[in-house]
Amino acid sequence: MQKINQEMSLRKKMAQLLERGSAENRIGHWVNIALIVMILLNVLSVILESEKMLLDIYYEEFWYFEVFSVAVFTGEYFIRLWSCIDMPESRSQSPVWGRLRYMFTPLAIIDMVAILPFYLGLYFTIDLRFLRVLRLLRLFKLTRYSPALNALLDVIRKESHALIAVFMVLLVMLVIASSGIHLLEGDVQPEAFGSIPRAMWWAIITLSTVGYGDAVPITSMGKIFGGAISLIGIGMFALPAAILANGFAQNLKQRKQKYNTFIKHALSDGKFDQQERWELEELRKQLGLQPDEALHLLDNMFRKVNSQTLGQCPHCGKSLVSQPEKSKKTD
Repeated sequence: MQKINQEMSLRKKMAQLLERGSAENRIGHWVNIALIVMILLNVLSVILESEKMLLDIYYEEFWYFEVFSVAVFTGEYFIRLWSCIDMPESRSQSPVWGRLRYMFTPLAIIDMVAILPFYLGLYFTIDLRFLRVLRLLRLFKLTRYSPALNALLDVIRKESHALIAVFMVLLVMLVIASSGIHLLEGDVQPEAFGSIPRAMWWAIITLSTVGYGDAVPITSMGKIFGGAISLIGIGMFALPAAILANGFAQNLKQRKQKYNTFIKHALSDGKFDQQERWELEELRKQLGLQPDEALHLLDNMFRKVNSQTLGQCPHCGKSLVSQPEKSKKTD
């Protein structure tokens, strides 16, 4: 029984250690910094390996560093898998189901993809360039430590239907543009516009308003059509940016609402203890709010709660109780 309790205690400590470090958890803070540095060094290593001269000179050093990195990331993955059932979102689940559910979470899949290329390369013949690109996916491990990247992924997920709709419209416009320019310029420029697939390159760079100049219409109708497609492309490519911008604004609003809800709940009993302060700070880091921004939200909520208690307006501070009612209360 004592051994089981010790194992549970160690597992819980490891779960807390691998979470984003706080001021009270200095060891976890430095562990996460070390993992971030390891990820960045891995990305730098993959970039330098693409230079053949450096790879020929420092092949052994690159190989030993890769083995060391994979050992660290593999250990991290299995420790997270072992200790995940002690995280708040998994405590109500059975150990087997909790771990299986964790394995299919986005962050766990990223951790698996980060180490999988190495083990695949041991048993299968894989093109070095393809393997190098797969190893670059370790960069996505930084999403675990960056609230901004998490916010971006969250926005993309929530706005996926709108983004897919815009992509479908762009796809339709691509087919229309390439078909139109093929009809107008196919006979005079068969190499660039002789078929619809060939014309698609011009359609892509024109819709995106890049315009490399390697394929341009030379007939009058072709130039008019190309100009119209360019103008349409300016508006079409602004749509995804507008959707993401609106999604970020909504995401920030939701994060502030979540922070305010926690503060309101913490103040519901009339006191704000040290444990609640610690939880509030952890929530601030998780939501990616700046300290001054969080302090402003906390101050506003304190003012609102105190004003409601004293019967005052939270904005101007004036009494919400009429003069006769005050007299009655005094009597």
